[in-house]
Amino acid sequence: MKKDEKEKLMQDIFDRCRVTGRDTFRLADYDTAWAGPEKIKQLGEEKLKKKAKKILKNNLEALSDAQEVLYASNKYALLLIFQAMDAAGKDGTIKHVMSGVNPQGCQVFSFKKPSSEELDHNYLWRYTRKMPEFGRIGIFNRSYYEEVLVVKVNPEFLQGNLSDQTIDEAFWAGRYEDINNLEKHLTTNNTLILKFFLNVSKEEQKNRFLERLNDPEKHWKFSDSDLVERSKWAMYQEAFEDAIDNTATRWAPWYVIPADNKWIMRAIVSMIVTEAITSLKLSTPEVSSEKKQLLEEARRELEIQ
Repeated sequence: MKKDEKEKLMQDIFDRCRVTGRDTFRLADYDTAWAGPEKIKQLGEEKLKKKAKKILKNNLEALSDAQEVLYASNKYALLLIFQAMDAAGKDGTIKHVMSGVNPQGCQVFSFKKPSSEELDHNYLWRYTRKMPEFGRIGIFNRSYYEEVLVVKVNPEFLQGNLSDQTIDEAFWAGRYEDINNLEKHLTTNNTLILKFFLNVSKEEQKNRFLERLNDPEKHWKFSDSDLVERSKWAMYQEAFEDAIDNTATRWAPWYVIPADNKWIMRAIVSMIVTEAITSLKLSTPEVSSEKKQLLEEARRELEIQ
């Protein structure tokens, strides 16, 4: 892909996927199966998949270089948040997009049912203690957004002693405000936040569930709770819509990624992550003259050994 074509494609992706809170957000405005501009759509499914794989491969190489500079400069941290309905492809996207990075500079956290210790703290505590250090990439496979998504759909999951609180719209508005304040604090202190909602259709989720049920090697991926949560599809869509609408900001935007085509989804995420790190315009640390002199002395000593 030529440089000008890549830049145009990147701008198209940003325009279609990026949500910053400037307008009222509606999920219905975002296609779950977008395949790019018309020129790319005309390639056909197999060529499109091949094209997406090539884009992903190129981005992995660029991401590896960008991560090395991020680590060496030690000035910024990067937090990647992945949220989605079940079977949208969070695990696979994280696996493929981050496959080329150095594991020493990357941490992945999946948040399950809170422990008794976590329940004895405020609801954001277990997430804030896992924030990435400077120079590193932190990946949240589900995140503090669960507290306004799954908990909103299933209020019986509310943690802590909330018996004296009324669980109404003001309650959820307070949580959105908490999250926005947290993200503002993080970005002010050099943590770049990228939030991805992998937007899968109900029909595609059904197909992926059936694939798991029809393949014995994938049975382990299916849970009894999957169908229970699927029955609440409309409630979850509304919860995602409200969460994104209330927490999409200039400093911590959401990216709504079409997820019906896994390779397209992975290619888009890789492009956004790579571009975000590159946009920081970081460089490896400058070596002082004293350090250079020590390095030269070490080189000479090694040459005569």
